[in-house]
Amino acid sequence: MFLFKKPVVLASSFSLLMLYALSSSAATGNIFVSVENDNAVVVLDGKTYEKRMTIKTSEQPRHLQFSPNHDLIYVACGDGNRVDVIDVNKLSVVNSLDVGEEPEIFDISPDGKYLYVSNEDDGELSVYDLNAHKIVSQVEVGEEPEGVLVSHDGNTVYVTSEVANMVHVVDVTDKASPSVKKNIVVNTRPRRFALTTDGKTLFVSNEIGGSVSMIDTADSKVSGEIKFTPKGFRPDEVTPVGLVLSKDNKTLYVALGRANHVAVVDTETKTVKDYVLVGNRAWGTTLNKDNSLLFVTNGMSDDMSIINTATLKVEKSIPIGRVPHSVLIDE
Repeated sequence: MFLFKKPVVLASSFSLLMLYALSSSAATGNIFVSVENDNAVVVLDGKTYEKRMTIKTSEQPRHLQFSPNHDLIYVACGDGNRVDVIDVNKLSVVNSLDVGEEPEIFDISPDGKYLYVSNEDDGELSVYDLNAHKIVSQVEVGEEPEGVLVSHDGNTVYVTSEVANMVHVVDVTDKASPSVKKNIVVNTRPRRFALTTDGKTLFVSNEIGGSVSMIDTADSKVSGEIKFTPKGFRPDEVTPVGLVLSKDNKTLYVALGRANHVAVVDTETKTVKDYVLVGNRAWGTTLNKDNSLLFVTNGMSDDMSIINTATLKVEKSIPIGRVPHSVLIDE
């Protein structure tokens, strides 16, 4: 009996080990960067930062986002009026979605079933059903919508309007009939969002206002504002766009656009701790998994800066292509 049972136990253990190995090695370690004027997504090796390949996309690829299980990357292609879909393992475009005119930014519902897309030319937010492969509803928001962010519970979508200088709070509980339930006035030309893990505080970058607004999501009111004053730059050159929170929510990194710096903000004191000089027109931001490195795309110097978050020094600058926009890391 012992001899019979032993191989069964070993086989079972081996199977579990194999399953663990497969699941733990699922991430490719690649870095993906959208390159707006090259109509492409560049793939870099996550360890050497060498260019592995270039994936051609529809026109003007900008915002990138993983599907919830990280097997797909969605790419907003503004001039192509599409969201392209890249298979992370095949490293190729496997689908192209008709999501309406001039898709700027989108977010994905927590269950992975819907895309919420800002359509800049139409002044609308589109709800795209990823299973039915079609737009199921649209709701009018302010002129030139850009930033889109879904609340953690999936019931609310926040949308920035660059012209109205507002954040629109959209109820998407009923996907077939979304409705704007509140409009929040912020500073001039709001662009992007970051949301705390507890969902209580929403950060909004104001490009022309040169600031980040903080919104209390409980009452949908502005609770504060952080201004940026890097040395050597006029106020009109301080144009914050991309922003990302550390996983402990204690630090907010803000790309300051034409000011060519990243601001490092202490979210508890609401003060700027430091400014880090990067490339020309700092744009997109993302952190690696352990938050030890910050990746910043520089649109006008055609490169990407990698910042050590412990030392706040640029460790490397990598040529990417013509107008790099967004960056993702598969890890």
